[in-house]
Amino acid sequence: MEEDSMLGVIGGSGLYEMDGLHALSSLKVETPFGDPSDDFILGYLGGTKMAFLPRHGRGHRISPSELNARANIFAMKTLGVSRIVSISAVGSMREDIRPGDIVVCDQFFDRTRGRASTFFENGMVGHVHFADPVCPELSGMLYRAGVDVGANMHMGGTYLVMEGPQFSTRAESRIYRQWGVDVIGMTNLPEAKLAREAEICYATLALATDYDCWHETEEDVSIDAVLAVIRKNVVVAQNILREIAKTVSRERVCLCSRALEHAIITDPARIPERLKKDLHPLIGKYLPA
Repeated sequence: MEEDSMLGVIGGSGLYEMDGLHALSSLKVETPFGDPSDDFILGYLGGTKMAFLPRHGRGHRISPSELNARANIFAMKTLGVSRIVSISAVGSMREDIRPGDIVVCDQFFDRTRGRASTFFENGMVGHVHFADPVCPELSGMLYRAGVDVGANMHMGGTYLVMEGPQFSTRAESRIYRQWGVDVIGMTNLPEAKLAREAEICYATLALATDYDCWHETEEDVSIDAVLAVIRKNVVVAQNILREIAKTVSRERVCLCSRALEHAIITDPARIPERLKKDLHPLIGKYLPA
């Protein structure tokens, strides 16, 4: 597929398919990093090519800590995806971010342990800029689309990415609040790092489902309560995606599309040929085979 021609959507909890996609087909993608979470659903939404992947697999089979983010993002790259919208359920760490609100996050804070979050290892080193971990252009599109469909939107915010699958202890939740984070979840940071290495624009729609367990007058987070809010949020998220599909263009003016331009510092002569071959979809324009 042509570069810059497809919008990727990674659906979080409760979002296993995308209503309104036409000319649907299902595709299994193999990668050097193993299998993605599930087969991709390919189609058109508002004239825009789209690839949808259920993050946890259909039926929600994969724990946040077990996600193969490298395979998911690499597969997106090989399909021709240039922009990824990540849709994720999160807990709110602020009084004014209420269950049902949507946050377009612009920062992440990592509290995970040992998750693979780079393509560059085993003989190749690459250092991408990551001070601003999401694409400002795509984030702006999402925010404006959310406002247009009547969602209660928040532009900007820090997403603390914790290990799972357990929710926070009360002590953790209170400390995270003191750190000034805005929402908490279990998935997005490895995806954002890998998308930057793959030169794919990445932005998050964080769907607030609860107040974690810090709020003194609200019930502690429960699966039943979370799922009830998710069902409502999923409809809003799909409306936002339909708005995005009407306006997104092939041309990208952000820096995401050339994130690797000066990032690979390993002497090309010392990079294993097998590694060059495996990573060709990512590095081919800088290190021809």
